[in-house]
Amino acid sequence: MTSPSTPFAPPPGARARRLRTARGEFAVVDSPVATGAEPRGVALLLPGFTGSKEDFHPLHEPLAARGYRTVAVDGRGQNETDGPADDEAPYAQEELARDVLAQAAALGVPVHLVGHSMGGQIARAAVLLDHSPFRSLTLVASGPAQISESQQQRVKLLHDALAVMTMPEVWQAILAMGPPEEVGGPARGFGELAALRMRWLNHKPAQLLVTGRQLLVEPNRVAELAAVPLPFHVLSGARDDTWPVTVLDDMAVALGARRTVVPGAEHSPNLDQPLPTAHALADFWDDIPNGDSRHH
Repeated sequence: MTSPSTPFAPPPGARARRLRTARGEFAVVDSPVATGAEPRGVALLLPGFTGSKEDFHPLHEPLAARGYRTVAVDGRGQNETDGPADDEAPYAQEELARDVLAQAAALGVPVHLVGHSMGGQIARAAVLLDHSPFRSLTLVASGPAQISESQQQRVKLLHDALAVMTMPEVWQAILAMGPPEEVGGPARGFGELAALRMRWLNHKPAQLLVTGRQLLVEPNRVAELAAVPLPFHVLSGARDDTWPVTVLDDMAVALGARRTVVPGAEHSPNLDQPLPTAHALADFWDDIPNGDSRHH
């Protein structure tokens, strides 16, 4: 359990806890509906590569005010959720997707699923396994297939470094490289450098190796996803180096999805412009009638 004195203390009104599931326990930040607000639903939030549940801290309060309980999760091997340091098998995309299904089941109600970047591709994999636990899917700065060439080079550098260096040594190398979008992006993130370093050191190397490789080879599953009877939302900043915004535009059209571009935001609109991002999420969810699983 996270104590208020740690760098990972939750935002006001939320609490850090362990979510017990059929596939183990996951560290989450769980924010209830604000006092006086009408409860409108529950959202499960999945972070990206090298990220964590803290990346969603700025969204909890505005979404609580709109009537949404939000549960942000550290996936297996991310930050405060345990996982094997060396065994790569538990981090295969399908295994992580089954974790998401278990998390949704543990919450006990159909949830609005939100995935940022790599978390969006894991969310997509979960929906393709079984869409029944979900009321909608929002992909935040998360594209249809592998990441851009420039980001592939950065992930390959990280992969090579993890093969020969310790996690503290790799952290120093990341700082020397500067904060790219998918490797070390948290340097633009939720807190002080010491907290970001602690988060990095908490990550399991095997998780970073496997998920990093997946980002390099992720197939285009948009047509497969488009056949799923859920409402979709593609949300991004106005600029993105990991998947070009035009690629996200095209994906939204292919999915018949709502499309939101957040001005003044880049690859992490949840951190860059949290209030308009939260409002766009809540507006989308508000338009989905209870029990309705059709496309817009």
